[in-house]
Amino acid sequence: MTIEAYADTIIPGERRFPDDRVCAGAAPGGGAVAAGALELLTWSAGGLAEQLGTFAFLLDMHATEYAAEHDLTLDDDVPPFVALDFGHRTALVRRLTDPGHPEKQIWVGLALFSNMAYDSAAHMNTTDALAAGHPGLLAIGYATPEADGLWRFPRFSYGRQLAPIHPNTTPTGSPA
Repeated sequence: MTIEAYADTIIPGERRFPDDRVCAGAAPGGGAVAAGALELLTWSAGGLAEQLGTFAFLLDMHATEYAAEHDLTLDDDVPPFVALDFGHRTALVRRLTDPGHPEKQIWVGLALFSNMAYDSAAHMNTTDALAAGHPGLLAIGYATPEADGLWRFPRFSYGRQLAPIHPNTTPTGSPA
């Protein structure tokens, strides 16, 4: 819950269900949690999976200290970071990612993975992510493949062709 709440603080989204405590509901549509931040962070290829328990512990410890500094009473039904409202979560994340904070690398790394889950669906096949309605890819206007599963771009992104196709290029687009 703590790691997902952190991801939701980085790229907020709507609550997944009415009593959702992880997603603060600070933005419409799906955010990092809906985009699969936890799946990406727990993926062995990312290299952070084994450390997530430690990161959650540290984040909850910082949340408890932050709450004491601000005279906040935290709900014991959820982890301390999850118990913070979105404004306080954001303030704490700002503190943890400050250039002078000794743990900055941890928190910036988690933020980068949260962004990566949203911006690129790095943990998923792109075609599958688009078919599933991945919120980040849809928000940035990622083009869907044609019926045969291939991406073709009939319009040039700069409004003009930058270079002619090499005469030895094969029909599949490979150089000969």
